[in-house]
Amino acid sequence: MAIELPRVNLDEPRYDQSTYLNRAKHFLIVTNPLNVFATEEQLDRAARIVRDYRAGKPVPDVTSVDELWSAKYLYDSAFHPDTGEKMLLVGRMSAQVPMNMTITGCMMTFYKSTPAVIFWQWFNQSFNAVVNYTNRSGASPISQEQLLTSYCMATGGALVTALSLNRLVRNAPPLVGRLVPLAAVAAANCINIPLMRIQEIKNGVTLLDKDGKELGQSVRAAKEGISAVTFSRILMAMPGMVFTPVLMNTLEKRGFLRRFPWANAPIQTLFCGLCLTFATPLCCALFSQKASIHVDSIEEELRTKLRKERPELDVVYYNKGL
Repeated sequence: MAIELPRVNLDEPRYDQSTYLNRAKHFLIVTNPLNVFATEEQLDRAARIVRDYRAGKPVPDVTSVDELWSAKYLYDSAFHPDTGEKMLLVGRMSAQVPMNMTITGCMMTFYKSTPAVIFWQWFNQSFNAVVNYTNRSGASPISQEQLLTSYCMATGGALVTALSLNRLVRNAPPLVGRLVPLAAVAAANCINIPLMRIQEIKNGVTLLDKDGKELGQSVRAAKEGISAVTFSRILMAMPGMVFTPVLMNTLEKRGFLRRFPWANAPIQTLFCGLCLTFATPLCCALFSQKASIHVDSIEEELRTKLRKERPELDVVYYNKGL
């Protein structure tokens, strides 16, 4: 006999998102790298539980609210919040730490070699393109031509930045050279994220009221959301790409790397992983995923319409993406 669970709102996170600490707690669970190892069967079970519960159907294999929320967070880690589609494994936020620690570690280990710079910047932007497309807001379609254009421009921007800075800092102290990958990543994010979400910039994102009713499309909200994502992604990369070079520079000065040259890549990769484990959820938490925008800040035509039809509205909401 199924246990009747109390009704909770699964359309909102378990923890009140109006405070930074609660958002951090939320994203610590959502970005948990262990979710990468969830099987298809486990993910499909979580999706079934969430969908059945939302539809008011019995969920006989769930016996407590904690189990229900566990299923919901596993569901959130793998399914898009707007479309409900299962996301590509490498594009999920739970894959950010293992993927980024490997890529970042290699970018900083092999930053001096031109072929290595080209390969790892290309690899990084290929990964970023998948992540940005996977975590775009809503069902925003993007054509193969736009996808290819965005990918090429972001990759090209990262390569030009990295190779140009490498030439400029050729005679600079080693620590300065080790920071070049961060500058390249920051520049590429400023190109990659807006281009991979170009449809939102052109057509806007869907605005909702507090009950989830659609109100219209806003380009201004889309631009605010994309700017917030770009900023948080750059900050997300900074701890690993700043503290790791400082650590490696210290080890190099003390002769550790001369005695154990094989330790260079493993130390950088593992230390980046440690930084990203905390930087990923803490930077995602800087802005609520269900972002808000004041009605006075949206486009005049839509603002006029809402003032006429829904005069009680002061703030509307949208999914800014991750």
